[in-house]
Amino acid sequence: MEKMSRVTTALGSSAINGRTMFCHLDAPANAISVCRDASQVVVAGRNIFKIYALEEDQFVEKLNLRVGRKPSLNFSCADVMWHQMEENLLATAATNGAVVTWNLGKPSRNKQDQLFTEHKRTVNKVCFHPTEVYMLLSGSQDGFMKCFDLRKKESVSTFSGQSESVRDVQFSMKDYFTFAASFENGNVQLWDIRRPDRYERMFTAHTGPVFCCDWHPDDRGWLATGGRDKMVKVWDMTTNRAKEIFCVQTIASVARVKWRPEKKFHLATCSMMVDHNIYVWDVRRPFIPFATFEEHKDVTTGIVWRHQHDPHFLLSGSKDSTLYQHMFKDATRPVDKANPEGLCFGLFGDLAFAAKESLISSDSNRKPYPGGDRRYPIFFFKKPDQTEQFAHVSSALSVFETDLDSNCMDWFVKTAQLYLLCGKPFAELCDHNAKVARELKRPQVSTTWTMLRIMFSDPANLTPGPNHPLSKLGTLPLMNSFNMKEMNSGMGAESRLERSKGESRQDNSHLEPGNSLISNNNEDNEETEGSEGQAEYMFGDAELDDDDLYSMEHDNQTEEQEYTLPQEAFQLRHEIMDNPSAPEHLQQDKADSPHVSGNEAEVTCLTPIESFSLISISQPLFTPQLPASFFCPIVREMLSYYAEKGDVQMAVSVLIVLGERIRKEIDDLTQEHWYTYIDLLQRFELWNGPMR
Repeated sequence: MEKMSRVTTALGSSAINGRTMFCHLDAPANAISVCRDASQVVVAGRNIFKIYALEEDQFVEKLNLRVGRKPSLNFSCADVMWHQMEENLLATAATNGAVVTWNLGKPSRNKQDQLFTEHKRTVNKVCFHPTEVYMLLSGSQDGFMKCFDLRKKESVSTFSGQSESVRDVQFSMKDYFTFAASFENGNVQLWDIRRPDRYERMFTAHTGPVFCCDWHPDDRGWLATGGRDKMVKVWDMTTNRAKEIFCVQTIASVARVKWRPEKKFHLATCSMMVDHNIYVWDVRRPFIPFATFEEHKDVTTGIVWRHQHDPHFLLSGSKDSTLYQHMFKDATRPVDKANPEGLCFGLFGDLAFAAKESLISSDSNRKPYPGGDRRYPIFFFKKPDQTEQFAHVSSALSVFETDLDSNCMDWFVKTAQLYLLCGKPFAELCDHNAKVARELKRPQVSTTWTMLRIMFSDPANLTPGPNHPLSKLGTLPLMNSFNMKEMNSGMGAESRLERSKGESRQDNSHLEPGNSLISNNNEDNEETEGSEGQAEYMFGDAELDDDDLYSMEHDNQTEEQEYTLPQEAFQLRHEIMDNPSAPEHLQQDKADSPHVSGNEAEVTCLTPIESFSLISISQPLFTPQLPASFFCPIVREMLSYYAEKGDVQMAVSVLIVLGERIRKEIDDLTQEHWYTYIDLLQRFELWNGPMR
C-alpha cells in the first residue's frame, strides 16, 4: 500500500482549540468520521464524499473524493470510517452492497483502493479493527457479516447472524478477537473472529430493531445499544449472561450512540426521526439529559467525538446539509430548566416535598410549613466535579404525614356488618343502607341509595319512611282550602255525611256568583272543623307547587268542552275569577281512581269534612312517565364509577339489592370480578344475619 504525506499536517501533542462552528455541505450527510489526531473529518452521503480540515474557527474543505463525470454507486455511501492506526486509510459502505477502501496516499485524483462486492444488499456498517491495520469488518442488509484482510482480494470469513438485517458491527476496544453485531429482530450477538461458524453469545436487547451499539472505551465489559423502542441500554458482558445495568428512555428511535471520552457514565445519542437534537446522558440519571445540542434543523445522521481523549468537542452531520462542531460548554442544560421543586402523594396520603436548599434558605418570605412534619429531613449532597461546567445543588426532602385515623377503613367493616342486602322490601333496604352510610359520614353513598329508591320503587309507595329525610319536613300546608262554614243550611253536616256515603243527589243547589264561599286570603286559611291536621299531597313522583297547578291560561276551559265536572265542583271552580280552570287530567284521574266509586266521583265534599282541596289526593296524579329500565344505563355507569374508585363493596351491594333490575346490564365477567367482595366478607367473617 502506497504512503504519502497527509492532506494536512498533524497537530502533534498540542491541545485542541476551537469553538462552536458549522459549515454548509453540498448534500445531506449519512455518516462522518474523524482521523486519529482530530485535525480532519470525512463526511459521506449519497451525493457527498469530502474531507474537511478542522481549524480553530472554521471548517476548510481539503479534498473531494467524489470524482469523475458520472460517479458510480461506489461513491454513494451509507457509512464511513477513518482508520485509527493508518492515517491514510478510509473505508465506506456503499448503498449498492460494495465495501470500498480509499487510500489518501495515492497520487491520482481517484483515491479508491480496493473494492469488495460480496454482499448482496446494502452495507449498513463498516468497522476497522482498533489495533490490527489490515482487518475490516462489514455488516449488511442481507444478514451477513464479512471480515476482510486488506492484503487479499476477498473476504477471509463470513458470519451469518440468521437474521434479515445487520444494522451495526463494532470491534471490542479491549478484547482483540471479539466483536458485537446488532440486528433488526432486536438481538445482539457476540462473535469471536476465529470461529465464524457460530456466535459466542446472543441476547434480546430491545423490543424492536437495534440500530446501533458501542463498546465502552475504558470498561471492557460495557456495551451500549440503542433501538427503535426509544431506549438506550447499557449491558455488562462480563457475566455469564448479559446483564442490563442502565437504561435511558428517550423520545425517539435511537440511531447513533457514542460513549463520551474520559467520562465513564456519559454517552451521546441522536435520533433516527422526529427529534433533531443531540443528547448527552449520564446513565446514572436517565430521566433528564445531561446536556443538549439543538443546532440542527433536520435529523442528525452522524455523531463522533473529535478526539478519543477529549470530552469537550463533538462533531455531527445532518440531513439539513450542515456539519457542526459543538463545544460542550455551549450546550443547553436541561437541568437548569427543570422544576426545582417536587411534590408527590403517598399511598396513605403522606405528602413528600423536595426543593433546592438554596430556594428555601434564600426566600425570607417563605413561611414555615403549617402543620408540616419535618421529622424525616433527607439531604442529597453530590460532591462537585471540578471538570464539569454544570452546577451541583443539594435538595431537602420533607415528609408530611397524614393522620392515620383519617384514612382508616373502619367504615368498610361497619358497612359490611350493618348493610342489609336481602330479606326486606326493596324500599326498606335502600332506606336502611342510606341511613347506615349517613351515620358513617359517607353522604355520597347515602344519597346514592336514596336515589335508587326513588328510581326503582313503586310510585304508589313513595311515602317517606321513618328514616327518610322527607319525613323530617313535617306535613305540607293545605293549599287553597275551601271553608265550608259559611255554606247555607242545605249544605249541613248531615247532607254532607250522606253524600260521603255515596248517595247521589242531582238537585244540588247552584252556588250563586255573589256568594263569598272561598277564602283565597292566606290569613283566613285555617284548619277546618273535623280535620285532624293539615292535608298532605303528592304530585306524581314529587311535590307540586300551587303556582304550577294554576299556571294554565284561562282560555283552556273553552278548548275542553267534552269534559264535564261534577255539578257543584264545576260551579265552585268558576267562582274563582282570578284563577283558571283546573287541568283536565286532574279531574279525569280522580274519576278513574280505583278508590272512588261512581257515586263518589260526583260528590263535592272531600275529607277532611270541613274543608277540601283540589290537590289533596290520596294517589299520584300522574302515572310514572319513565320506566325503571330508563335508569339502568345511569345505574350501570354509577356502579362502574364506584368500582373504578375502589369501592367494590358499594358496587356489589347495589347489584345484589337491585337484582334482576340491573344484572342484565352488567356483563358476567365484570360481575364475577366484583363478587370478589363476597370472598372478602367470608375471609374476614363479616357476614351479618341476612347475608348468611
